[in-house]
Amino acid sequence: MFKGANVGAVDRVLRLALGALLAVLPFVTSLELWANPAAKWGAVAVGAVLIVTALVRFCPLYRIVGANTCGR
Repeated sequence: MFKGANVGAVDRVLRLALGALLAVLPFVTSLELWANPAAKWGAVAVGAVLIVTALVRFCPLYRIVGANTCGR
């Protein structure tokens, strides 16, 4: 599907953890920040993108800027 992985192991773990946190936090806390629907669903969207990029080991933004955290 993609030309090559550009997300390394440590990067994947961090993306999964932060993505899960952003996807779940708006629904389990009562912070005033999450009262705004744009902030709530924006956090969920960013979390979903982080989780997907971790699972497929490819980040389009990394490709654009030429970054690569894989230890090849």
